[in-house]
Formats: sequence, C-alpha cells, structure tokens
Amino acid sequence: MFEYNKIKTVIKGMPTSDGDGVQLTRLIGTHQLPDLDPFLLLDHFGSDQASDYIGGFPSHPHRGFETVTYMLKGKMRHQDSVGNNGLIEAGGIQWMSAGSGIIHSEMPEQTEGLLSGFQLWVNLPSAAKMSSPKYQEHMAADIPVEQHHNGTRIKVIAGKTQNGTTGIIDNQYVNPNYWDVHLPKNQSLLEHIDKRHNAFIYLYEGQIKVGEQPSLAQGELAVLSAGKSLKIHAKKDSQFILVSGMPLNEPIERGGPFVMNTREEIQQAFNDYQAGNLTG
Repeated sequence: MFEYNKIKTVIKGMPTSDGDGVQLTRLIGTHQLPDLDPFLLLDHFGSDQASDYIGGFPSHPHRGFETVTYMLKGKMRHQDSVGNNGLIEAGGIQWMSAGSGIIHSEMPEQTEGLLSGFQLWVNLPSAAKMSSPKYQEHMAADIPVEQHHNGTRIKVIAGKTQNGTTGIIDNQYVNPNYWDVHLPKNQSLLEHIDKRHNAFIYLYEGQIKVGEQPSLAQGELAVLSAGKSLKIHAKKDSQFILVSGMPLNEPIERGGPFVMNTREEIQQAFNDYQAGNLTG
C-alpha cells in the first residue's frame, strides 16, 4: 500500500521573548516539543513594531550545535568574537556552526518597518561538538529556487528535492532538508522525504492539507510521520518551511546557550566562558 507522510503532532507555539526583549513564537524547545532530534529549537520572529525587535540579540556564547538564521523581511547585522561581520538581508541565510565555542551578536539593521524570520538550532554529533566554528552565509540570489508549472516555488536552502534541485548549504552530519515553499491556492505538491529523517512543516501563511488529514492553519507546526511520499494541498495561497534531518540518537544535555552530551561538558563550557577561554 502506498504510504503518505502523515501529521503525528500539531504544535501551536508559545509566545515568548529572547535576546534583549525580542518578541517571538517558539515552536521547538518548549514543554510541548522539547526537541525533534536533531533539531533543538525553532523560533519565528516577526513584527513591524520596532519595540518588538530593536533590542536584538546582544553578544552571547554558544557551544556544541549550529544556529541557522533565515530572514524573510528586514536586515540583521551579525558580528562575532573572531572578527566576522556580515549582514543577513531578506531571503538570506546564515548557517553558523558554533563548534567548540563562539561569542556573537545579531542586531537589527533597521529602526522601523517589518523584521521577520526564523532561527533554527541544529545539534552537532559528539564527535563534532568541539570542532572549529564556521559559517555558511548566502544572499537570497544565491539560493536555488525550483519553479513548477502550477506556480509552486521551492527555495532549496539545504537538501535535495525530488526533481534534483540541490541546496546551497553543506551539512554532512544530519543531511538536512530546509525548504521555503510557496504553494498557490488549490494546487498540490508531491515530494519525498528520507524515511529515516525526523521532519516538520511550519505554516507561516495560508492553509494546507497534508495527505487526507484535517487542515493545518497558519502559525501551526506539524511533526510528520515517515512515508514514501509527501502530499500537500493548499486551500489558500500558502507559505511554509519544510525541514527534516537524520536523528543523531545521542544524549542531549542543555545549559543555557550550550548543548552537549553530558552535564560535565556543560559545566566545562560555563567554566571556559567565565574564564575567557570559550573561544580558545
């Protein structure tokens, strides 16, 4: 029997704030969905009120995982402890591997207008948690876009579509897919997700059906079951991100901005940070 991916769980997200008072919705990293191995956190930030974002994310440390910032609207300035300085603009992506340790800031490069995007945390395997920090940063124009005759557009940040469009991000730890999909009203998409992956859809605009299940509403995240084919139908003009990755199946130990495998490693990260040794 032909088996479609199904929705296992629907998450509505939790309004919260992070950084210096940035208002956002947390979809992964809450009591409802603490993680979806290898994904540790997903935040959606979006406001046209400067007071909701102007404080940004001042300097803070990370160790043991990757942070992925994808901008939909607006501009964010990134700076770090080793001298990197870049601007993430609308449609751009920054995939940062914190590895053994980095201290960075992400601050809005605007004082008015809409600032909107996502932050995703992707775990690193134990063997790579103390690797050298690195960046993959790309403007919107660099990211491959697959166009379908029915008006569907798939922006392939990472992974590979059924038609062979390959993303610009290289990650051989969890071989992720990260697609931003525009699906016009009354149109359908058939895709394939590796059955070994954990996968989710986050609908940030519109209304869709996954297979023959009840509709997913704007602002909802759907955790998907494994299947041979993913079928999505748009009941309204819709935009969603589709993200999947190979689970690491390792212990996850969190401590604020650090994610390691043991409590001792977390304590060492705090000790290194307090001693000024986090970044080597």
